[in-house]
Amino acid sequence: MLKIDGLSKHYSTVKAVDDVSLEIPTGQMVGIIGRSGAGKSTLLRLINRLADPTGGALSCDGVDVTALTGRDLRQWRSRCAMIFQQFNLVNRLDVITNVLIGRVGHRPTLSTLVKKFTVAERALAIQALHRLDMDVQALQRAETLSGGQQQRVAIARALMQEPQILLADEPIASLDPRNATRVMEALQTINREDGITVMVNLHHLDTAQEYCDRIIGMAAGRVVFDGQAKDLTASLAREIYGQESEDAGIAELPDIPVSAPIPKPAAAVAVAGA
Repeated sequence: MLKIDGLSKHYSTVKAVDDVSLEIPTGQMVGIIGRSGAGKSTLLRLINRLADPTGGALSCDGVDVTALTGRDLRQWRSRCAMIFQQFNLVNRLDVITNVLIGRVGHRPTLSTLVKKFTVAERALAIQALHRLDMDVQALQRAETLSGGQQQRVAIARALMQEPQILLADEPIASLDPRNATRVMEALQTINREDGITVMVNLHHLDTAQEYCDRIIGMAAGRVVFDGQAKDLTASLAREIYGQESEDAGIAELPDIPVSAPIPKPAAAVAVAGA
């Protein structure tokens, strides 16, 4: 269980994350939605401890994550893997080496830097790539891959950390619809088959609805919605997205739960029944 209690991150007068409290059960797939600047990315960075909180507390299975330092902090970041929008692969290295870098938290740093991996680790990397349909490209340089392929390699690298929690920050923002679907399906499969908690920042509401068990809506650094898609009304979704509502696909929806069927106009019903 991941527990977030009054977590905040302030930059001067800007409240990027403001007094957020959440409980995320192990094995849940959570979609975090909101407009640009809502605090979604900062929240994930606080959970991974890539950023230190201004206030509040974060714990996992009774361990105070906000107090971790040194080796304990490195171990937490290994257990709490992060996937980024821009993939963060080493372009000049081949795919399998990029994936093997995910083992850095489980082995001496020097042996990782000189690319000295065991046979068992290489087999584990191929297995991770196979799950993402990327094992055929194992010896290709990362720079030769498409964006969707690079993101799947990044997911395979995260799996090499043997994480308890997988955080994905806008993982499909730069992908075309086909590759976006493959990446989201991969994350959903990992969540269901491995029981790994997945928290994913998403811009489009329909994607969160399709793949996530739970939706958290953020605005101005605060949580303004936390529940299932069926409980999220269009007016609340518009409040979450503000001027970006049209881009998120909810600007013209009536004020009903956004997962409910949209009623046809009376004229259309009359024609259908004729």
